[in-house]
Parts: sequence; C-alpha cells; structure tokens
Amino acid sequence: METTNEKPQNRLAARSRLDMAIVWLMLGTTLLIIWLSFTYRTSWSAHWPDYSHMVSSLPEPSAWLRWVLGDISEVAFYKHEFASIGLLAGAYLAYWANRTGKTWQGFTICYGSGLWPWLVTSSLLGLLLSNILWGWTVTATSWQPTFAAFVSLPAAMVLMFGGGWKVTINGAIMGAVFVTPMCLLIVNYVCNPLGLPAVIGNVTGMAVASVGAFLLSRCMPSLVNSAPPKKQPTPVPAPALTKTPDYGVVWSLRRVLADFSEAPFFGNEWASLGLIVGALMAYSLNPTSPVYGTGLLPQLIAAQALTSVLGVVIWRQQWILRGWYPTYVPLVSVVPAAVLTYGGSWQVITSSALLGALIAPPLACAIARRLPADMHGFIGNVLAMAISTLLIIPFIGLLIAN
Repeated sequence: METTNEKPQNRLAARSRLDMAIVWLMLGTTLLIIWLSFTYRTSWSAHWPDYSHMVSSLPEPSAWLRWVLGDISEVAFYKHEFASIGLLAGAYLAYWANRTGKTWQGFTICYGSGLWPWLVTSSLLGLLLSNILWGWTVTATSWQPTFAAFVSLPAAMVLMFGGGWKVTINGAIMGAVFVTPMCLLIVNYVCNPLGLPAVIGNVTGMAVASVGAFLLSRCMPSLVNSAPPKKQPTPVPAPALTKTPDYGVVWSLRRVLADFSEAPFFGNEWASLGLIVGALMAYSLNPTSPVYGTGLLPQLIAAQALTSVLGVVIWRQQWILRGWYPTYVPLVSVVPAAVLTYGGSWQVITSSALLGALIAPPLACAIARRLPADMHGFIGNVLAMAISTLLIIPFIGLLIAN
C-alpha cells in the first residue's frame, strides 16, 4: 500500500512546489518592476512612466524589462507590463481551477489539453530568445515585432506534439529563429514602405515561418515526439461543467470575454479578465502608458468587445455545430489596426467591428480546414488576419473620408 501511494504523493508535492514557484515568480517580477521604475524615475510626471519614456530609456535595464514583459500582452495591442502580468496570473488561476476541478474555472484553458505549463514555458522561452537575438533592432523610433514567438509557433508545437522538454525547447528555438526574423523582414521591408499596418507583417510572418517549421518537423521527426500528430485545425474548448452549454446570453458573454485571451492559446475568461484589468490599471495610472502611448485603450477595448459580440452572435450556429469557432480573429487584427490607423471614433469602431466579424472568422475556418494534418490550424487564423486586415482597412478609410 505504501508503494501505491508514493507516486500520487510525489505528484502532489511536485505540483505544490510548482504552484509556489509560479506565485513567487509573479510577485518577484511585480516588485522588481516597481523598484526599477521608481529607481529610474527621472522624466515622467504621472503615476507610472509612459510608453515614450520606456522606448527612449532603452537600453536601460528597467526599460528592457518593461519592453520584454510588454511583449506578452502585445498581441492584444496593449503592450504593458501590468496587462502581461494580469494575463499570466489569470491564466495560472484558470489552470489551477481546472486541475482542482473548480466549477468556476470557465472555459478550460488551452482547450482542455492540460498542456498549459508546457505551452506557456515554450512561449516564454521563445519570447526571451527572440529579445536576446533581435532586441538590438528596437530603438526609440523603431518598433519591432519581438513578441511574435510568444503567440505563434512554440505554443502550436506543444499543442500538436504534446508536452515534454524536447518539444518545448525546440519549439521555442524555432519560434525565435524562424518566426521573429520573418516578421521583422516583412514589417520593415514590405509593410513600412507600403504604409500597411504592421499587424499584416506580423501575422504573415507567423504563418510563413510556422509552415516552414512544420515542414522541417515532417522531414526531421526527431525534433518532436515520435508519436504522429493529430489533426487539430480547430481546438475545441472543454466546458467547465459536464452538461452541454446552452449557448445563451451567459455563455455568449463568457465567450466574448474568453476571446480576449484566445490569441496566446489560452481561451479562458480568467486569463482575459487579468489581461483587461491589468491594462485598465495601467491606463488609470498613466493613459499614455499602454497601447503605444496613444491613449486609445478604452476605445480599443470597446471595439474589440463589439467585434467579438457580433462574431459570437452572427456565427452562433457555427459554435454549436463545431464546438469552437475563430471569432477572436478580428479582435487582434482588423479592429486594433483600424483604431490605431484612423482613431477611436464611433464610425471606425462600428465599421471595423462589423466587417471584421463578418469576414475574418469564416475565412480563418476555411483556410484552417484545408491545412495538412501535421500543421496546426492557427496558421489559417493568422493568414485570415492578414487577408481581412488588408481588405478592410483601406475600405474603412474610404468610408470615413466620405
């Protein structure tokens, strides 16, 4: 009997140590940010340094810390350390609630795969390597997509091939070596000269580099686990409760909230709530700190929520039939690009939200369904982001010009 109880006890002890390590890591990071920011406070007069102060202070340690942490929430266009910490804290809470069987866990994080620790580890390693390799490209006047590895290939590799250090580390390396430089090339040599939104270059780079990485994994299966990958064009979130969702008002509101954390492959209300609360806290301390110093955070969140609401309502039947549908796609592409390009007027918010909700999700679904079995469906989602943004943004410009 003692031998049979030994392994569960060891697992519980390991989980407890992991819990404490994550909690202390988040607390330490928060305290370090506060200490560095107040130590290096020289030119900002608000309660927190703004975006321009951060980029102009590079390469000081406090500025680099803020930049790297801000990359975690870059996918939602918030770019702030508070939003990033909130996202990770909310995601960990969701993972803990799922692991302990809490009824309030929301949509099961990482689509019920149980791979969140490996997924977030690979994503964070890819982010760190990207900044080590390509951080020199960032200047006070030159934004660069060093965040790209955090929300693309590393996480997709873990979801396709499972956990373990081989997949986690190789996915992180390929994210930093393939994804980030491809995004840098397209943003700087295609989007910037042509005056296109940078998000088009970001997501196109993610798609092209990820296709190459999955082809490499096909040719060199030793890079990943030996087990053949399963077809995963559209991840299906497992509900927190065993009963079938009613897809009513409450479910719809929860789904809208979960869409905010869908891009980093979390898809959970608690992760999204942490992201949004962190961003709003940053805005309350200094309105020009998040969203690249534009002061457009309230308008951006409103537009993102609207496009998700419209998407969930319009494509409700697809959610029922498929169990999952990419209504988050315009939330992290079309809508932020429109708000940052044309401002936060109601015409821009409503037109980008509606057009994005109508065009982007079905396009993403159509592309993802046609991908080979050994390529993750997120490739179809990011390609749809690029195409829909390229089509919709000029059209909105014509609308508001008349």
